[in-house]
Amino acid sequence: MKKWFFSRFRVALSIILLVVLSTMVSVAWKFMGTSKPAILPANKATAKEKAKAPKRKADPVLVLPENQWVDSTLNTLSIDQKIGQLLMVATYSNRDESHYSYIDKLVNDYHIGGLIFFQGGPVAQASLTNRYQSHSNIPLFIGIDGEWGLGMRLDSTISFPKQMVLGSIQNDELIYLMGRDIAKQCRRMGIHINFAPVSDINNNPANPVIGIRSFGEDRDNVTRKAIAYMKGLQHNKVIATAKHFPGHGDTDADSHFTLPVLNHSIEQLQETDLYPYRAMIADSLMGVLSGHLNIPALDNNSQQASSLSEKVVTQLLRKELGFRGLVFTDAMNMKGVSKTGKPADVNLKALVAGNDILLYPENIAETVAKIKSAIDQKIISEKIIDDKVKRVLQAKYWSGLNEYKPVDTNNLYADLNKESSKELYRALCEASVTVVKNDNNLIPIGSVMDNNMASVSIGEGSNVSFQKMLSVYKPMRSYSFYEGPSSQEQIAEMLNYLNPYNTVIVDIHGISSNPARNYGVTKGMTDFVSQLKQQNKKVILCLFGTPYSIGYFPETDVLICANQDGTDQQEIVPQIIFGALGSQGQLPVSVLSFKSGTGVSTTTINRIAFGTPESVGMDAASLKRIDEIATAALNDRVFPGCEVLVARKGKIVYDKQFGGLNYRTPERVTSETIYDLASITKVSATLQAIMLLYDRKQIDLDAKAATYLPELAGTNKQNFTVRDLLMHRSGMVSFYPPLWDRTKTSGGGLLPDYYSSKSDTTYYLRVAPKLYAKPALRDSVWKWVIQSPMNNSRQRSGTYGYLYSDLGFLTLQKIVERITGQTLDVFVSANIYEPLGLTYLGFNPLSRFPEKQIAPTEQDYRFRGQLLQGTVHDQMAAIVGGVAGHAGLFGTARDLAVLFQMNLWKGNYAGKRYFEQATIPFFSRIYDESHHRGLGWDKAPLDGNSSYVSAQASINSFGHTGFTGTMVWVDPEEDLLFVFLSNRVNPDAENTGITTHRTRRRIQDVVYSSLQERKSQLP
Repeated sequence: MKKWFFSRFRVALSIILLVVLSTMVSVAWKFMGTSKPAILPANKATAKEKAKAPKRKADPVLVLPENQWVDSTLNTLSIDQKIGQLLMVATYSNRDESHYSYIDKLVNDYHIGGLIFFQGGPVAQASLTNRYQSHSNIPLFIGIDGEWGLGMRLDSTISFPKQMVLGSIQNDELIYLMGRDIAKQCRRMGIHINFAPVSDINNNPANPVIGIRSFGEDRDNVTRKAIAYMKGLQHNKVIATAKHFPGHGDTDADSHFTLPVLNHSIEQLQETDLYPYRAMIADSLMGVLSGHLNIPALDNNSQQASSLSEKVVTQLLRKELGFRGLVFTDAMNMKGVSKTGKPADVNLKALVAGNDILLYPENIAETVAKIKSAIDQKIISEKIIDDKVKRVLQAKYWSGLNEYKPVDTNNLYADLNKESSKELYRALCEASVTVVKNDNNLIPIGSVMDNNMASVSIGEGSNVSFQKMLSVYKPMRSYSFYEGPSSQEQIAEMLNYLNPYNTVIVDIHGISSNPARNYGVTKGMTDFVSQLKQQNKKVILCLFGTPYSIGYFPETDVLICANQDGTDQQEIVPQIIFGALGSQGQLPVSVLSFKSGTGVSTTTINRIAFGTPESVGMDAASLKRIDEIATAALNDRVFPGCEVLVARKGKIVYDKQFGGLNYRTPERVTSETIYDLASITKVSATLQAIMLLYDRKQIDLDAKAATYLPELAGTNKQNFTVRDLLMHRSGMVSFYPPLWDRTKTSGGGLLPDYYSSKSDTTYYLRVAPKLYAKPALRDSVWKWVIQSPMNNSRQRSGTYGYLYSDLGFLTLQKIVERITGQTLDVFVSANIYEPLGLTYLGFNPLSRFPEKQIAPTEQDYRFRGQLLQGTVHDQMAAIVGGVAGHAGLFGTARDLAVLFQMNLWKGNYAGKRYFEQATIPFFSRIYDESHHRGLGWDKAPLDGNSSYVSAQASINSFGHTGFTGTMVWVDPEEDLLFVFLSNRVNPDAENTGITTHRTRRRIQDVVYSSLQERKSQLP
């Protein structure tokens, strides 16, 4: 008996404990907003599928919090006010006063609970939001359908990439950051709900309404990214709304115009369509938007939209998936539901089905009356209405509307267009570009000398940005079909142009998202690519649009899908082709034989790239102060024009041109403007050659110069070394006397023994645009250099002290030419400039470029009697034909950036080693502190007292300046590169404003301050 009693007692106790535990779990589900296990038929999942299945969080967040404000507010509401809370009306900020007054009336008379804004502008919307909120007793929910950000609806705001573009990205953290950024912009606008993300799995390429709005066809990829987007929004106090429940991805009709049918089985729904929603609900999803589509497996009423089905909204979403957040209908004016009955009847049916908020309802007065009548007739109970209103109020409390504050319109545009947002957009674009195919590792292209290439741009709306960026890395012939080839004759003509080239880069633009029109791909486009392949060309095909367009083109050697078209994508893809950037993207959908997830990772090969300041730890807002300094210098006539380029960590992050070529004509400075670099020649040509010879062990820095130049033996120049020349302590004077004066008459004219105004076989050294000299003058100049006196000032040791000397670098030029058997210009071009792909850097530019592309320097009244444009300003360099060791080099900022980036990277660039790793640090370290000199390089003064170098430049920084108003400086400590080009000597070399204004130093100060500002912003 006793044993029987204790046995029964243990059973009873177990039952009681089980009931208590079950009750506690049920309460937890209710208040913590997570889902109960789904009761849909389970599939026999494989171990791999189970491993992929979303796991429930241990501690799910509270979706809709309880609060005294919620209860007290609910208790004060009349039935009309309660019904009003369930209506979210569409409005616009680009309409007229009659529309705005109509919204006022809806707020005042029908107590609507929220507004969804569509097209307009941010300031107008913010002002209207404040206006409408002022009329509402309970603060209004403000929503926006901003799948890719505010720019989807508002002008002057940022649009992020479409979701299928994001589906190519492997780093989901970027999606979270985008959601966070969109949320911050929404909050700044007084927006509380974003009807995003689209959580449908687009496994039907012909889907006319979802398509590129989906993350793709892979359920796991879609789920991960939808959750990341959701968390980015909700962690920053904006309600995310997954749509279009229970899944709109495999439909072939548009619910804006008709009622689509989804003929998936229960098992298919469980495995695919519902998968993302289940995972999001299990995490922390606060909003679901019910789609207008018919799903016979869930509701066998053939005319029933799922948004109006109690079986779908209440039974499936609420009970089986356990969703406890807000359920919104899709827009109730869409034909998928509106054609099924009168607006008021359909609106009521949506509420009865289980939706909380009617989005974009029509006929508000009739709808309110209809709902009240339904309550009276017990079609829907007031208790159900109260439950819905309570959820709305809980969400409003979570959004902070219990302490509503108007939107501040001050600085609104600036706050919505932060540089950090632009940086994020660029990062998303970079991460999404997908190399689908890369036969024989054709890209990244290493040597730009070994590839005979051309490019062809195809498609209406094609932008020159792509071909311009290609030319940054390799000069090539560029052709285009603006609207695509429309005939075989046009194709044949283009193929004839391309006959000399082995590799052709083809970029396709004008790709649309419309499957019904082949995504904008024409027969002419595909025929051209096919015939190009038939000629055995290597073809690099770049598609700027949806990956579905891949299916219309033949196979090529390289296939790159940029997913979307725009300036950013057109600048990114060439950088991937040439290895400045790597590619990590993967296809979000399957096309032809390329399965979802296909993507070839490519690596970088140490080429300079382009990026945003924030991406390299700099503050873009700070860098904008450069604009102010440059503009002020233009106004003060410090120079006619200039270009400023800043690069960090191998990325050009600031490159702007200011002013014009001169003060008289309207020609503006561009990135292709070529400048006379003056003494930058010393480090960009002569020193580069010396370092190459040093690496090759062809020169001994401590050997006497006379070792290489026997003509110096027995002269006053027989004892100085190569090192002495590099450090300007050889004893050679700067000028003696001005050598060009020896070629003039006593009256100041030019001796005809040396010069002629016409070029012929006797006079062909170009001294000025319209002045030529005999080549024998070069020998005369070298003889005069040898005969020049030495500096009389010696140190106590008997050695010469520092004296900056152009004659010294003329001597170094002679050493280079004597060792190599080549002229300086030929040697550096063949060994450095051409391998680096430097189009514009070189001597005597008039032989290669039009005069109008070159910034003019001085109007020379003293010597040559004409404007100097395209011939070297330096007189001594001019009379030797424009190629000198101290001056004569011309170039652009971008070419200099590449050269000095190679130096900053210790001689390595694009997979090629130009110098041994220790060589440049050896030459660029400080050897003479008092005169801040390295071996050939200028160094920053240790006391910070310089008119051109920032005091913040590190001790390891190095570079050079030029008389014409130029400067190049690199700082290894900050991985920083600075280029400043101007023609301050136009029209008069006596203009010293660049020094008195300290223009270069002040701009460089801004560059360093942007680093400090960014560091202060980081946590």
